[in-house]
Amino acid sequence: MTHICICGGGGLGHTCSAVLSSAKGVSVSLYTKHPESWQSSFVVDDPNGRIFHGHLDKISNQPQVVIPQADIVLLCLPAYLIESTLLEIRSYLSASTIVGAVVGNTGFFLFAHQLLPQKQGLFAFQRVPYISRVEEYGRTAHLLGYKDELLVAVENVENTDVFIKELSRLFLTSVNKVDSFYEVTLSNSNPILHTGRLYTMWKDWHGQVYNTNPRFYWDWTDEASEIEIQMDKELFELLHVLQVGTKHFKTLLHHYDSTDAASLTAKLRSIPSYETIYSPMKKTEGGWIPDFKSRYFTEDFPFGLRLLHDLAHENNVPCPIIDMVYGWGEKMILCKI
Repeated sequence: MTHICICGGGGLGHTCSAVLSSAKGVSVSLYTKHPESWQSSFVVDDPNGRIFHGHLDKISNQPQVVIPQADIVLLCLPAYLIESTLLEIRSYLSASTIVGAVVGNTGFFLFAHQLLPQKQGLFAFQRVPYISRVEEYGRTAHLLGYKDELLVAVENVENTDVFIKELSRLFLTSVNKVDSFYEVTLSNSNPILHTGRLYTMWKDWHGQVYNTNPRFYWDWTDEASEIEIQMDKELFELLHVLQVGTKHFKTLLHHYDSTDAASLTAKLRSIPSYETIYSPMKKTEGGWIPDFKSRYFTEDFPFGLRLLHDLAHENNVPCPIIDMVYGWGEKMILCKI
């Protein structure tokens, strides 16, 4: 029996808990700040009509209850909770426990290298395994889409090939290993994809109210695609200077099977699992305004894009478009509305 502890009860916490607890020979527990809101049995569905009947053996807000017996600890958390959660759980980890993150661009490896024992087993995915949405917290959620492949960085794990094969089984997706933790830490996923789009949407926002809340991807624009492509080029220049291999690191155009801004826009407007994702806005009198407390701002700017920005400056890599987008985002986060 493999014991897994999921840390975090958001969309990915729901879907990962359900999928993993449905696997043969696996028990799953949950570390959450809101254990009272969870049922031990819950349901997640996927676009193919499959129903995952999730089951949690233990649900607790006390790490000593759920961490010590875990063979694998998986952080399904926003970036701002990674450091504090590692501090909370580290005293209860065994030397053989493998600690992972559902996505590595939150700075997981950087925090883990600082806070956990040098030989602690670590892993993190380059991109999230699923697109997820909660319907009723702790009871029902939707797995909106799978990836064709998951790339993962692994450190200090014996029999790495066996571990990778097990991850493929658990997450129902082919998993392949990259060579360096930088390949999952430096990402052109949310840190670029979200921030560039937000900049083009609201760079001229000065308090005005909008009539509608546009769909984030299905109302994508060529202007956003142009910004994304330029930020992506700056990232790849940084990778070159850092001597990070790009065998498993696709450009945005390559990842989305596109050749230019127009084809990237068309692609992002056509992905079925993106259809119902709306922009981070909140209702106000007369319409909608940007929600600067959304994770699109509180995570993707001060953690995801900031890491790219800071590393570029430390290594004298010019990044004028990243500078422009990052500077705007940081200013907007300070907005009091």
